[in-house]
Amino acid sequence: MNSALPLLEVSGLTMRFGGLVAVDGVGLTARTGDITALIGPNGAGKTTIFNCLTGFYKPTSGRLLLRHPSRGEVELQRLPGFQVARHGVVRTFQNIRLFPRMTVLENLMVAQHVGLMAKSGFSIAGLLGLSGWRSAEKGAIDKARLWLDRLELTRVADEEAGNLSYGMQRRVEIARAMATDPLLLCLDEPAAGLNPRETAALGELLLSIREQFGIGILLIEHDMSLVMRISDQVHVVEYGRKIAEGTPDQVRNDERVIKAYLGEPEEEEMPAEVAQDLNIGEARP
Repeated sequence: MNSALPLLEVSGLTMRFGGLVAVDGVGLTARTGDITALIGPNGAGKTTIFNCLTGFYKPTSGRLLLRHPSRGEVELQRLPGFQVARHGVVRTFQNIRLFPRMTVLENLMVAQHVGLMAKSGFSIAGLLGLSGWRSAEKGAIDKARLWLDRLELTRVADEEAGNLSYGMQRRVEIARAMATDPLLLCLDEPAAGLNPRETAALGELLLSIREQFGIGILLIEHDMSLVMRISDQVHVVEYGRKIAEGTPDQVRNDERVIKAYLGEPEEEEMPAEVAQDLNIGEARP
């Protein structure tokens, strides 16, 4: 762990939709420089938790505390909708949400829209071509190109994003998120739709981002081999409640987690294929 206090500290998070309790008193933490995974069976409430963290839902109750290096403690649940990203919490989606008819470079420029609009005097300086705007635009292009290079996307910079392979589009999504200089990168099932080779490359990419830039990464993922290989900490939810947390080794051997995934009595032997998924890879020392 790289900090005595977590970057993100969630306590008592509850989300109700009418009479349905989708998330019930969940607490979790994510630290700077760590990869934290949120796992659980389908319908466990994982994406609802993400939507609360990233401003898409306003929680019914609970505290979502972000420790910002320059702004101090920020309670995300108190922010107006979608301003969470301005405080350094950004996300990708299970279903890719690129602008398919824009080029890859243009997608990364759009990610920097808020800063560019401020520098342009909300379009006035941009229309007049003032030097401050030109400098800001050049900086945004340079940052976009930097992330294209780091994620090995430079050769497709001028291609329409919708024409790329699924795996490449996933990389563009991550590059676009990183172009906003996040403190916490939230990834909703980043390995969905990827083949084993692409999934392995994704794991190496996330480890590289963690090591080089020291940000926190929080991901939802169903691919247990990926989760167990790259995560520092794992939180497990079932029916909207957290049932376990710990290192990958601790979680893979937790009987509550095994029961949640298998739906079988604890004494019954785990099917070989499930056991293999839960035990592939080792936690980082």
